[in-house]
Amino acid sequence: MTRNLGAAEQGRLIAAGKLDPVEQVEAYLEAAASDEGARIYARLTPDRARSEALAAHRRARQGVLRGPLDGVAISWKDLFDSAGVATEAGSRLLEGRVPEADAEVLAAATLAGTVCLGKTHMTELAFSGLGVNPSTATPPNVHDPRLAPGGSSSGAAVSVAMGLAAAAIGSDTGGSVRIPSAWNDLVGLKTTHGRLSTRGVVPLCKRFDTVGPLARKVEDCAHLLAVMEGRNCPDLRDASLQGARLLVLEGLPFEGTRAAPVQGFEEAVARFEKAGAAVERGALPMVAPAMDLSGILFAPEAYGLWRDVIEANPDKMYALIRERFRGGAGVSAADYVKGWDDLHRYREAYWEATAGYDAVLVPTAPILPPDAERLLSDRAYFESENLLALRNTRIGNIFGLCVLTLPTGYPATGISLMAAPMQEDRLLRLGIAAEAALG
Repeated sequence: MTRNLGAAEQGRLIAAGKLDPVEQVEAYLEAAASDEGARIYARLTPDRARSEALAAHRRARQGVLRGPLDGVAISWKDLFDSAGVATEAGSRLLEGRVPEADAEVLAAATLAGTVCLGKTHMTELAFSGLGVNPSTATPPNVHDPRLAPGGSSSGAAVSVAMGLAAAAIGSDTGGSVRIPSAWNDLVGLKTTHGRLSTRGVVPLCKRFDTVGPLARKVEDCAHLLAVMEGRNCPDLRDASLQGARLLVLEGLPFEGTRAAPVQGFEEAVARFEKAGAAVERGALPMVAPAMDLSGILFAPEAYGLWRDVIEANPDKMYALIRERFRGGAGVSAADYVKGWDDLHRYREAYWEATAGYDAVLVPTAPILPPDAERLLSDRAYFESENLLALRNTRIGNIFGLCVLTLPTGYPATGISLMAAPMQEDRLLRLGIAAEAALG
């Protein structure tokens, strides 16, 4: 079934005249119009999708395709503005919000020929890593519909994993691309803060918000990054793990981590070593104190951005997400300023300590997907699982890194490769080799 092929592979078939973008879009739209699709897509954009697919079809026949993803259909998380179509960020607070223009990254991807299928469900205002949303919909986990899909880019991940899009674009502030990717056996790329434009993207924490792809293959992520930047894809040929220096970050990433994620992670590391990578293990002293700053830095900014909107209609919000925002109200300005000053010092120390490694490795998520219904009915369970789910991914956000998560081969587990800021091209080459080693 071509709906389950990766984005780059579909692009090659379109270029070879073996896949018609119009027929492919119709297949996606038909599948997404099902009851299951309604739990994944907040709204489809059929007129736009058909128009863009027809234009790609004509370019393919004339031999003037705009690039390797011309005609490939992707989904967009419902916080990317889309002209004339509601963008509500999974919240009834934004019901009926219809932007006049596309987000810059959507506009760039459209210029490169990609087809916009629609907007996917997400955690309310992107402020949770679990992916449950009683206000709109909770997408089903690909492994079991009773399990949480991961968030906040929940529908984005599931749209790809269940064959309702060739790839997806999400956002990542504390793990929102990587958690749903790991829990649905996908590849996810958290880009460096500032690498991709967030203009026209509904914000959560502007100092941490990033845009990133969720896809079946590393190659797909590389092409999606390129089209959103308006440039050519980096050269991924002849990538190898031979001689790569990798550091397994011990300590905090393994505290309370459950057996299955560790098993998948360790098996993946062993395969990297077999492929020629030199793996070292060690803790870094600045990680724990930097991570302790999370409560001082994330929630106050999020509440500062959304306070007036939330407090004007607080009953419209899912209570547990509303309280997460309100948790930022009690942080003083002095503590916030000092927190950022401390973080800059910790970042410099981390970058210096890891400069000799090609990547730092951690289990993407310390836990497997929890039961979705229990999350909605058990507040303590929601809070504990959410904090633990996002702990390892938040390391990449706190230290300003680019991060790639790969499926380990064990269901719903991922291994993350964390690299220095703005080193996405090198990370993607490393990721291609790591993906090959994992088979």
